[in-house]
Amino acid sequence: MAYFHLKLVPPRSTFPQDATPEEMAAMERHAAYWRAQADAGRAIAVGPVFAKDGAWGMALVEVPDGNAAQALADGDPVIAASLGFRFEIAAIPKLILRHVAAPAA
Repeated sequence: MAYFHLKLVPPRSTFPQDATPEEMAAMERHAAYWRAQADAGRAIAVGPVFAKDGAWGMALVEVPDGNAAQALADGDPVIAASLGFRFEIAAIPKLILRHVAAPAA
């Protein structure tokens, strides 16, 4: 398995402050899609990033290869909505993950 960072770039730097109803509906489908990817074990972490130059989305995924990472990006409903969003995908060659201990019984 391999790790990838997916950056969801919105259609403009002022998004989501000036999001249209159509964009917000697509973002709701986007969130449901990524919740399902997390439940399936493909997405490790997903969420918005509020940077100085504008908000964007990030997903950290564990998939077999770059083609699978691209398929996740392509399957995102916000991409299918053709509203100007796009993904930038970067491979993560090494990743340190924290160990999560099992809850005490």
